[in-house]
Amino acid sequence: MSRKSDLEKAIKASEHELDILEQKRIRSMSSFIEALVNRETPADEDVEYFRTFSGLIDLERENLRRLNDELERLEK
Repeated sequence: MSRKSDLEKAIKASEHELDILEQKRIRSMSSFIEALVNRETPADEDVEYFRTFSGLIDLERENLRRLNDELERLEK
């Protein structure tokens, strides 16, 4: 039972982290949109932030899938 509880807590924490990362990526995307609207090239920093947050989101989604899979196997 303890492992199930630990997994549920880890899933909740992962979902929270994913929400935070997605919010940060949305803020960096606004810089892209502003540059496009103004017909400018986005700043290199903005491009790097977007790529970094996108990569972290991908890793966190994979972690969340792994945790959910493990919880499903435990419940069977």
